[in-house]
Amino acid sequence: MTQQPFSRPGAIDLSALKRPAAPATPAGEAPAGGLAGAYTVTVDEQSFQGVLEASMHAPVVLAFFAPDRSPETAAYAEDVAGAIEGYEGRFLCGLVDVDATPQLAQAMQIPTVPLMLILLDGRPVTQPITGLLTREEIDTLLQTMSQQLTAQGITQRHQPRSTVAEGDEDAVDPRYAPAQAALEAGDIDAAVAEYKKLVDANPADVEAAAGLAMARVLQRTRGVDLTAARTAAAENPDDVDAQTLVADLDLLGGHVDDAFNRLVGLVARTSGDERAKAREHLIGLFAAVGNEDPRVLRGRQNLASALF
Repeated sequence: MTQQPFSRPGAIDLSALKRPAAPATPAGEAPAGGLAGAYTVTVDEQSFQGVLEASMHAPVVLAFFAPDRSPETAAYAEDVAGAIEGYEGRFLCGLVDVDATPQLAQAMQIPTVPLMLILLDGRPVTQPITGLLTREEIDTLLQTMSQQLTAQGITQRHQPRSTVAEGDEDAVDPRYAPAQAALEAGDIDAAVAEYKKLVDANPADVEAAAGLAMARVLQRTRGVDLTAARTAAAENPDDVDAQTLVADLDLLGGHVDDAFNRLVGLVARTSGDERAKAREHLIGLFAAVGNEDPRVLRGRQNLASALF
């Protein structure tokens, strides 16, 4: 097996697939063929946009296979999914059945199967990896990628694709009780600290991450003069601190799209550290609202367009 260097420049242009999003694969939906997993999803024309957006947060490994024409490639895809599950969110596995989705394979210019492609920030970061790899070779490849990502400071993880059991929607998780109690008591700093403990212990805890993001919005806007903040933002349209503060205020006021659009525009106008700061702030607001919210899906599409 030839290991591919891990770098951000794209090897394949996916811009043709950046169309307005169709509904993403629902969290917890099992991939076709029984390859279910917390970090494994089926990819087709409808769910591709959601998977592309997921790569804005952490790497996505796409495994292309053709079970009808080449049954051994289905076993290969299962090995890729199984290996990725062991990384607990370091990667998300996207399974692409090219027999079932020939148009997607054609759009992505997939020459043969099996084939593995790694996406980050919406673009491929390696040359396509072709051929039937053994499970040991897949494990070695993922381990190398993980080490390279860490060396580049890329440590984010995907959230598990899981759902609340039917009938348990109103169940109270005691893990969140201290943070909720702090919020009810008006102690925002304590709430931030409690949520941060949960996220540090399990970065894939979607509820804790959302709670921490919202608590931080409350923390940043505490005691802010709304009129003065909006005046400062209007007078300094490219000031990241001024614009992110008003975005926070918009979010708290229920003007979610306004908050997102403000920061997407800022990302489009800035570069370097300022762009990175605006982008990270926007991603934090996405987490506060919830990744399944349609406004977040639209915001992620607009962010991808602004970045590329």
